[in-house]
Amino acid sequence: MMLEPSIDSLQKQIKSKYTLVTLSARRARELKQGSAPMIEKPSSHQQVGVALEEIRDGKLGFAYSDEIQSRTETL
Repeated sequence: MMLEPSIDSLQKQIKSKYTLVTLSARRARELKQGSAPMIEKPSSHQQVGVALEEIRDGKLGFAYSDEIQSRTETL
């Protein structure tokens, strides 16, 4: 069984597999706790699948924080 959309196709929007997995897991947790999907009629019945569909459709993304980058650069 494969997830749709595939991780490889989503890497066009988010280059890092680690970031992609972390982002989708956090969003899946929000969906499990009752948050409404940001897309209409998701094709997936699983929360992770819905999160991946949100990423594919451009409804879910991330931004690097300068604060986090500056903290890691000083270490």
